[in-house]
Amino acid sequence: MTRAALLVAHTGRRQSAAHARAVAQDLLAAGFEVRVLTEEVGDLDLPPGVIPVSDDPANADGVEIVLAMGGDGTFLRAAELARPAKAPMLGINTGHVGFLAVAETGDIDRVIADVVAGSYTVHERLTLDVHAEYDGRLIADSFALNEVSVEKGQRAQMLELLVDVDGRPLSRYGCDGVVCATPTGSTAYAFSAGGPVVWPEVEALLLVPISAHALFSKPLVTAPTSTFSITVDPYTSFATMCCDGRRTWDLPPGAQITVQRGDLPVRLVRLSPRPFTDTLVAKFALPVDGWRGNRR
Repeated sequence: MTRAALLVAHTGRRQSAAHARAVAQDLLAAGFEVRVLTEEVGDLDLPPGVIPVSDDPANADGVEIVLAMGGDGTFLRAAELARPAKAPMLGINTGHVGFLAVAETGDIDRVIADVVAGSYTVHERLTLDVHAEYDGRLIADSFALNEVSVEKGQRAQMLELLVDVDGRPLSRYGCDGVVCATPTGSTAYAFSAGGPVVWPEVEALLLVPISAHALFSKPLVTAPTSTFSITVDPYTSFATMCCDGRRTWDLPPGAQITVQRGDLPVRLVRLSPRPFTDTLVAKFALPVDGWRGNRR
């Protein structure tokens, strides 16, 4: 049976294209069928033998692994294809921070050798399902690996939102918006908005108000079974909803958004055990030595 891999790469960096070519060559040499998005093939100068496919998630069906080469944006784009196919994802960082990646460009030879040998494990990351309705009509039906944000659509006007948790009203915020995040997304937009860093093994949902004019505007960490309901006040301005910074919808006043744990997780490859503390220190360049040096 032919083994198959889907390669998703950032085409805007020359370095990314060179690394993508090397990965494709190694996988082809190992007998893999290598699928690449048609829109990327012309920019990557890939070797003969790769199979161009559209960005229809069905084209990830049957692949053994999805390789995302780029930064976190590339990883989130690849997740849209890998999640419906339940295919494990492996991120190789050719960008700046690359928080979701498990390997750097200097690790490529070892990474591909491990993929060919099947020397890796797979773990699941919690996702969010989101639905938005207005006047009984479905506006949006999507998912997020990192976060769902509901924000003001007009820069000069404050947004009025009513937030319910598990069917009970929690608070009405005059704010710039709210972020509903997963533990994976706790180091992304939710982090920038003042939310806590949550270890990815923790099963929980996060709700973080953005610039709320309220005495109680603390970020919340709830059970993974919780449901958030966010209502755009009928007398406020319109709002904008965004999933993972990629998929955006305008929401009229009176729209209601429901966010809960996703039915399908995203499956991520783990090459070797690495404490999340080490990832935080490396990605955020945390000063573990301090200004007086390491006294341990």
